[in-house]
Amino acid sequence: MKRITVLSVMAAALLFSGCNDESKKAASEATTKVTESTKEVVKSTEEAVEKAGEAITEATDKAVAATKEAAEATKEAATEAVETTKKGVTEAADSAKAAVGQTVSNDAGAALFKKCSGCHGVDGKTKALGKSAEIAGESKDDLVAKIKEYKAGTRNVAGMGSLMKGQVASLSDADIDAVSGYISTLK
Repeated sequence: MKRITVLSVMAAALLFSGCNDESKKAASEATTKVTESTKEVVKSTEEAVEKAGEAITEATDKAVAATKEAAEATKEAATEAVETTKKGVTEAADSAKAAVGQTVSNDAGAALFKKCSGCHGVDGKTKALGKSAEIAGESKDDLVAKIKEYKAGTRNVAGMGSLMKGQVASLSDADIDAVSGYISTLK
């Protein structure tokens, strides 16, 4: 009985060790397959991450470029708006200055013309002492030139040179400009 038991133990050990080698071999093959599959999954994951990174970088670059273009367009539009506003304000200020200057000039011209109205009439349509032409509505430049000639003593129309020289002798260039501007508006 001892022999059978020893033989049985030996047979079992042989069988067990034979199964053990096959189990080890199967386990080793399974481990190899799992390791290879894991490596493939890792490789696929790395490739996917790399592609995603490239896509993110490309999208970011496009977004940055679009933002820069939008910023430049906004800057250009703002600059244009500022320039247009400056131009409008400057034109409005110039117009206001001209209007104020014209009003002041017309007021000053009207005040200066009172001295002239005794001979030329309040509307400038009277021929002074029946000898001169009507002065209402003449161009400002012509009137400025004529008054300066009277002041210098180089103009004498119908013998009125001496009288006119005395009347305009005290006028400054600004006064001559103002009274000429006023007379030119008389119609």
